[in-house]
Amino acid sequence: MAAQRNPTRQRLIGAALELFVSRGVTETTTKQIAELAEVNEVTLFRNFGSKHGLLLAVIEEAAVFTKLGESLVDRTNQTSNIHETLKDYAIACLQALERVPEVVRSVVGEAGKYPAENRAALGRGFTEANRYAAEYFAAAIDREKLHTHLSAEQLASLLNGMLVGYAVIEFTSEFHQLWHDREDFLENLVTLFLHGAVSSFDEEEEKENVSFLSENPKVEAGILPASGGFGAKIRDSPIAQNQFAVKSELATKKTAGENVLDLPANLVAAILQRAKKLGIQQYALVYVLFGSGLSKDEIVGLERSHHISDSRQQLLQVTQGLGRQVPVNQWILGKRYGSYTNNPLTQWLKSRKDSESALFLNRTGKPLSENDLVELWEELTAGLVGVEAEAIAIEQTQQTWCVEMLMRGMNLEDMQILTGWDVAKLQPYLRRSREKTALEQAIRLDRKS
Repeated sequence: MAAQRNPTRQRLIGAALELFVSRGVTETTTKQIAELAEVNEVTLFRNFGSKHGLLLAVIEEAAVFTKLGESLVDRTNQTSNIHETLKDYAIACLQALERVPEVVRSVVGEAGKYPAENRAALGRGFTEANRYAAEYFAAAIDREKLHTHLSAEQLASLLNGMLVGYAVIEFTSEFHQLWHDREDFLENLVTLFLHGAVSSFDEEEEKENVSFLSENPKVEAGILPASGGFGAKIRDSPIAQNQFAVKSELATKKTAGENVLDLPANLVAAILQRAKKLGIQQYALVYVLFGSGLSKDEIVGLERSHHISDSRQQLLQVTQGLGRQVPVNQWILGKRYGSYTNNPLTQWLKSRKDSESALFLNRTGKPLSENDLVELWEELTAGLVGVEAEAIAIEQTQQTWCVEMLMRGMNLEDMQILTGWDVAKLQPYLRRSREKTALEQAIRLDRKS
């Protein structure tokens, strides 16, 4: 215990944890740790022997696993049902892992090189976290008098394994199509556990559902009851949910008498996927359209020098009008497209061998014109239809971005700066974002009931 209270030792552990989190274990040197802790590197070796010895102390003494477990205990009685219990736990775990992506990458890549005592310490940490999770689930199961097919310990073990697997895939790969976004993964994960581990499931009813959906591939959500039994299961299927969203958007726009025609997430993802198959520039171009909210003339006016990117941001300098900077988002409608320094746009720029200053080029290698852009867009969206069963206009990329930014919490004053529009032009987008937020909230509540 005396060693743990040694201020020099604690400074070294704190400095190591900070650097491991920001740079990863692999990229962090003992010299960097010693400098941050304001001690001589010899002092580090005297206390811990090596970087692996210091890593062992971080695992054992920083109490990362314990803190996560204790936070779960604090929330044990704050959730109203098992759906919320499972999802809240999953969100808490993923948030904890997302705070230390470099550590996760390092552990995945180097765990085999760690001494046995380090791997044992990691195992004890995971076991400790699992014990807290089991207690958390046991309390919820007892509170709701649920019948379970797995013990609380088994439930926690399987759930933790899937969450760690998600983090490993997200932090070590890009552009996969295993799930649409984190929310999609979480909903599917919770649904799996609710039907397979926690509540009984009527196999005959499921067969009936599958048969119905197979025979009615264009089932419309509007004809289904709001809750209960067979109808609710069909209503909550991906097919029905998509039809429901499309029809709701159409009705909203006709009622409002306005022209905000933002695109649904699944359609945006489909267009981006088509662009990716066409080529690296096409993928970058569509990524910028949906990720920055620029108009046609602003896109074709971009030059290489207008792109600004580092580990904390990615910006484009727009020169039309008074000029402004706009961010290029990593996340587009819930799906992540790389990082600020490694995404479709940076990959396109790195692949360039030409001397043209324009950011985007046409088929002949000359600067892209508005006609070239419209031609490419028509090729990308051929056969796809929007909310009103009409061809998708390129202007809808800007409208989609604007609605998404407002749904994320941007205010009108900031949106004026990003778009160069006045408040009157932004008002329909604000109304549309509120309508979509209300609709999504209603669907989430219905899924929990």
